[in-house]
Amino acid sequence: MDWKEIAGNWVLVPRNPIGIIHFLGGAFVATAPHLTYRWLLEQLASKGYVIVATPFVNTIDHSAIAKSVLLNFERALERLHDSSRLHKRYLPIYGVGHSMGCKLHLLIGSLLPVERAGNILISFNNYAAKDAIPLIEQLNVPAFEFIPSPLETNKLVQEKYNVRRNLLIKFTNDNLDQSATLTKLLQKRFADMVTVQTLSGTHTTPLGQDIRWQIGESFTPFDAIGQWFKQEVYREQNELKRSLLLWLNPLSPV
Repeated sequence: MDWKEIAGNWVLVPRNPIGIIHFLGGAFVATAPHLTYRWLLEQLASKGYVIVATPFVNTIDHSAIAKSVLLNFERALERLHDSSRLHKRYLPIYGVGHSMGCKLHLLIGSLLPVERAGNILISFNNYAAKDAIPLIEQLNVPAFEFIPSPLETNKLVQEKYNVRRNLLIKFTNDNLDQSATLTKLLQKRFADMVTVQTLSGTHTTPLGQDIRWQIGESFTPFDAIGQWFKQEVYREQNELKRSLLLWLNPLSPV
C-alpha cells in the first residue's frame, strides 16, 4: 500500500476493505498526518481499514476547520468511488482523532449531518486559547478565544452530538488530557455506548514512528539487543493499536 494524495487528504486503500477511518491529528502535527502518525495509520490499514487522513492548519475558528475537513473527506470518498478504487457497497465509517482532532470530530458530530459507526477520541483536550498557546499573553496582540470556546464546545456535545458509540483513550502520563470531563458528558447522553480506556504512554504516544533494525547475515547478540529495544519502544504503540482494533472489530485478530 502506498499513500496517495486525494482531494487534499492522504489516503491508504487496502485490498478488501472492511471499514473507513477518517483521521484527524493534533493541532501542531496535523499538517502532514501521513508522516507524523504513519506507523499507527499503516497498522490500521494493514487490518483492512481505508485511511483518509485530512491535514489542517489550526486557526481560531475550529467550527470552520471542522466543516472544511469534513468536506475534504467527503470529496476523497467521491473520488475513490468514481475511480473504482473503492466499491460503492456500504462500509462503516469511523472518526479517529488525537488531541485537537478529537474536538473536530465532536464538532462534526454536533454541527453537521453525518453518519458514523463510532468515534475514537485519543487524548482529548479542549483548552482555551490562552492555555493552548502559552505565549499569547506575552505577545502584544489582542485577546482572542477559539470558536467555539471550551464551554460552548461542551454545551454542543451535551445537546447535539449524534455519534452514539465512542471509545475514549487516555494515557497514564498525559497532563494535557481532558477526557474525564468529556466522559461525563457522553455518558449522560449515551449511557452504555461509551467506553473509556487508560493505557500506558504520554500525549505523544500515537506519534510513534517505525524504527527499522536491519539484521545482518548472522543473528548476533547485538541484533538481539536491537530487537529487544525495538519491542520496548513499540510496547505502548502496540497496546494502543490493539485497543483500537479490538474496539473497531472485537472478532478480528490483532
